Parts: sequence; structure tokens; C-alpha cells
Amino acid sequence: MTSSPSSSIIHDLTLPTTPSLIVWPGDPPVRIMREADVTAGDEYSLSRLEMSAHTGTHVDAPAHFIPGGGGVETLPLSVLIGPALVVELLDVDQVTAVTLSTLSLPPNTQRLLLKTRNSARWAAGETEFYEDFVAITADGAQWLVDRGIRLVGVDYLSVAPYEATAETHVILLQAGVIPIEGLNLHGISPGEYQLICLPLLLPGCDGAPCRAVLVEIGDDSIYNL
Repeated sequence: MTSSPSSSIIHDLTLPTTPSLIVWPGDPPVRIMREADVTAGDEYSLSRLEMSAHTGTHVDAPAHFIPGGGGVETLPLSVLIGPALVVELLDVDQVTAVTLSTLSLPPNTQRLLLKTRNSARWAAGETEFYEDFVAITADGAQWLVDRGIRLVGVDYLSVAPYEATAETHVILLQAGVIPIEGLNLHGISPGEYQLICLPLLLPGCDGAPCRAVLVEIGDDSIYNL
């Protein structure tokens, strides 16, 4: 968490990208190699990165699951930046339509971040992938689409359950809903914030790492940062 000179409180939801970062089974691990190093007498330092486009905190683009779908460059910044609602679902195993229907969402909610028990695992510093993470079921995804949600954020590496990854993704991406995956919502209280999520501009790519932050809404405007 950081504060700007204008006293707005900024919460960083981004997982640090390190070689110990958990990745989806079968995805390439994070590798950070120093190609040049001033401490070794080189004129400058230069690092080389190797990782999946879906590493850590990242967004999915339609091309991830939709044949002919758009890449990251098609994701509108007007959706990736704006008011967002954080809700807690700490006692659920999956986020279903029934689960979501119990939430009293304010009218016109468009960006929804789901804080589940997954975030406690990030806080504990776990480095092993676990399959039993809380995710959104297909009927939950359809509920979000029907409700007019345009962006949904989850606190593990997939918006969909481990054993059923396709359907949830397809429902969301076909409807133009942007999934943000790999958020760390530990320590974030439920409520309304301003979200800033900026993925790397990788034209044609099916996803991209991003830096995601929440700004507490108060007397200071996001535009005064």
C-alpha cells in the first residue's frame, strides 16, 4: 500500500514477478536472467525475462479462448480504469450464480473484484500450485454477463475452475467481459474503489501481465494523484 502526495491511499494488487511465482501447471516458469551487470564491470545492467503472457497478475483477451478473437490491444482502457466494487466471498468453494445473486450489488456496477480464501494463500507466501482454488462456475459467469458486468477480477490464476477451464472463459470473453486473474486482495476491505489496470500492450496476444491497483475513494479524486 502506498500514498501519493495528495494523500490518496493506493493498494497494489499485483503479485511480484519472481522465479518463485506460482504458474499454471505446464506453463513456463518465470526466468529472469542478467545479460549485463554493472556490478560485474559492464557499462550497464540488462535483464532478460522469460514467462507466459498469463503469468501472475494478468488479463485475458478474447483470443485466449475464442477463435479469431481480439488480442490485448482490443481491450478498452475505459473498462480497465474506473469505479470497482470489492466483495468478500470467504466461505464459498465456488462462485456460482446462486452465490452472486446473494450480493447486494449497487445499480450499474460494471467492475467486480471477488475476494475469496485464495488471497490468504498469497499472503502466506505459498509457492506451490493448488487445484482446489475458488473460481467462477459457468452459471456464475452467465450471471455476470446478464448483470452487465464488464470486468471481473479473481484472486487466483484462473477465473474458471481447474477441471473446467473453458466454459467460464468462453462465456465471459464472448460477451466482452474482461477477466483479471491473479489479484492479491489480502488486506483489501470490501467496498468501492477506483481501479487502474494496465496490461502490457502486446498486439494480437491472448493475454498480458498487468499492474493493478485500487485507489480509495474519498475527498481526493483519482485525477489528482
